[in-house]
Amino acid sequence: MAVHDPIPRPGQVPQIRLTHADRDRAAERLQEAYAEGRLDESELDERLSVAMAAKFPAELEPLFSDLAVPGGGPAAAPHAPQPPAAPEGRPSGEDKVWSAAAHASGYFLLPVGPLLVLLLRGDSSPFVRRHAMEALNYQLTVLVGSVLGFGLFFLILPMLAAMLLLLGWVFLPAVAGLVALLGGGWKYPLTWRPVKDK
Repeated sequence: MAVHDPIPRPGQVPQIRLTHADRDRAAERLQEAYAEGRLDESELDERLSVAMAAKFPAELEPLFSDLAVPGGGPAAAPHAPQPPAAPEGRPSGEDKVWSAAAHASGYFLLPVGPLLVLLLRGDSSPFVRRHAMEALNYQLTVLVGSVLGFGLFFLILPMLAAMLLLLGWVFLPAVAGLVALLGGGWKYPLTWRPVKDK
């Protein structure tokens, strides 16, 4: 089996090295082929050792070239790593307005406002999605913290924490909305983030 040349020649696209996760996926595919009876035990052991030592995607391809997929052609090698995504462009004026609305809507609708913005515009703009998710997480933090703090009003510390949360709620969404209108990023301080990106 030829070893892939890691040094790209002029005009050749450089290969991205495999990660541990890529090698683990290859091992899983080989074990599935063994369980289906397409490999015997010695072939499995041999191919697993090659897969675990592989450094580049091209080294995995021969391991799967003779494994037929039922109803299709040869099995493809596990997903190779992709180059980093192109940098995101500058947000449009409309994106900035929607992002500011995600923060401001928390004054009227609490978490429901940012959630609506996320559902309406989150898939069309990464900029809006980031701001809407941050606003949603902040409003959830304020809501849960206030309920707990005022529910434990007989204890001084939770009550003080709830009052500080409400004080921050008065000012921080306005600041975040202004930052969004200027096209910047924003992270609320001391925020619980149960809602995460895909």
